[in-house]
Amino acid sequence: MDYRRTTIKDILAKTPGERVEAYGWVKTKRDSKGVSFVQLNDGSCFTDLQVVIEAGTLPDEDLKRVSTGACVMFAGELVESPAAGQAVELRGETITIYGEADPASYPLQKKGASFEFLREIAHLRVRGNTFGAVMRVRNRASYAVHRFFQERGFNWIHTPIITASDCEGAGAMFAVSTLLEAEPTPEGTQFRLKDTDPANDFFGKPAYLTVSGQLNVETHALGLTNVYTFGPTFRAENSNTPRHLAEFWMIEPEMAFCDIEGDMNLAEEFVREVIGDVLDHCGPDLDFFNKRIEPELLQTLEHVVNSGFERLTYTEAIKLLEASGENFEFPCDWGSDLQSEHERWLTEKKIGRPVIVTDYPKEIKAFYMYGNDDGQTVRAMDVLVPRIGELIGGSQREDRLDVLESRIVELGLPLEAYWWYLDLRRFGSAPHSGFGLGFERLVMYLTGMKNIRDVIPFHRTPGQADF
Repeated sequence: MDYRRTTIKDILAKTPGERVEAYGWVKTKRDSKGVSFVQLNDGSCFTDLQVVIEAGTLPDEDLKRVSTGACVMFAGELVESPAAGQAVELRGETITIYGEADPASYPLQKKGASFEFLREIAHLRVRGNTFGAVMRVRNRASYAVHRFFQERGFNWIHTPIITASDCEGAGAMFAVSTLLEAEPTPEGTQFRLKDTDPANDFFGKPAYLTVSGQLNVETHALGLTNVYTFGPTFRAENSNTPRHLAEFWMIEPEMAFCDIEGDMNLAEEFVREVIGDVLDHCGPDLDFFNKRIEPELLQTLEHVVNSGFERLTYTEAIKLLEASGENFEFPCDWGSDLQSEHERWLTEKKIGRPVIVTDYPKEIKAFYMYGNDDGQTVRAMDVLVPRIGELIGGSQREDRLDVLESRIVELGLPLEAYWWYLDLRRFGSAPHSGFGLGFERLVMYLTGMKNIRDVIPFHRTPGQADF
């Protein structure tokens, strides 16, 4: 056997008369009038390969071992299929059984299962239709992200997972320490604090899992010009909403010699191209989501790809919301952050296409955003899209040393923790901009899935770190 074997996706594109070997896992098996029908899938595509085994072709003892979940290889001739929806089927002539699955205990049966239950068997759920499709879309979107930046001359920077600074200044960080020691006891594992002095810890100071690679990747933008990071980030927020994870992946490009206008241009181009790439390459998977998960998914995605993005200032957006006559759950007065209901109203009802909102009040944005001359707003921008609202958040970065220092002090953050970040303004400062996109939120948008736990292979949320 070799990794270059023919996949089921390859087999389904072949013509009748060819002989093939089909590897995969059994979705279903049924017997009818001396013929057995097996639905086989190897994850390479949404469509199953139907294997037809005529009575007497294979030993009965082998056929009895073929049940849902079993891993097998069928060899035989491809023939034209009389069934609707499939051009060919495989006439099974020989079989190799690699791994059986007890039908009484195999948890992923043909009958429908709730997403809540499937999260409990996340190690197996990818064999089903929904999660196989989610992971193929996630894979294609990842490829499209890298291709987008690589084709534009961006360098991929691997930013650190462990950090001593808080990028967002909002806390909720996972501490990394060797001072906490695990001790097995008859009652279970207990934790003991060996020391309380951070100077005696592994790094000699408090350290955390990163909440963002942005500050780190800025250092390389001011040397390599156009860079991006695409990797895991961590936030210790005790949140159990369908939109939050403790571990998730972030896409964060950063560009030197780029202002807020250039940042918006890149963000719009990025969204439209990545969505377009997935539309071009994941048709059967997206058709499934359109039928089973989100009825207007394809229409929404195609609309985003084919629409120019409207641009509004935050102040203009607030005026539109105040004049809307809508009974919003959350207030929309100047100075408050836009909520999902506000963002969706702007994109779906008022504007009718994606919107980029700029120049937010500085009090609701991070310390590193460039301050406008009015002293009240910063050069921030959010990309809002129909159906979910905010997809991207970004800004022009503050490149003036005195202004950045004042902002850090104003927010009560320790200047010493950002000495190296401030050095970028001391030595060869330059205008630069960037944005951040939570990859799982993008995958939710591409698939129509309603819970972020269902678009990542193994979710990490409060109380959940299995698998």
